[in-house]
Amino acid sequence: MFPCLNKSLLGIECTGCGGQRAALLLFQGEFKEAFYMYPAIYSLAILLGFLLVNLFFKFKYDFNIKIGLIVFNALIIAGAYILKMIHIFT
Repeated sequence: MFPCLNKSLLGIECTGCGGQRAALLLFQGEFKEAFYMYPAIYSLAILLGFLLVNLFFKFKYDFNIKIGLIVFNALIIAGAYILKMIHIFT
């Protein structure tokens, strides 16, 4: 696994910390543990899947769907990060 530069330099986890481990857990079939490690793993997988399909098939509202999925992922990542930081500092 690649070390988190932010965590090693500043001692604070970044918004992507846990993503690699969650992807590994997902590939190993540990679905519940992958979600607990990084809650955005499934929404990111949906976004990636949509982007791959959209390379070959164009949809009428594909831009709006992409923006919606990106905003949805950003909200999940930000919310999980805030909850993690509140839990760490309390």
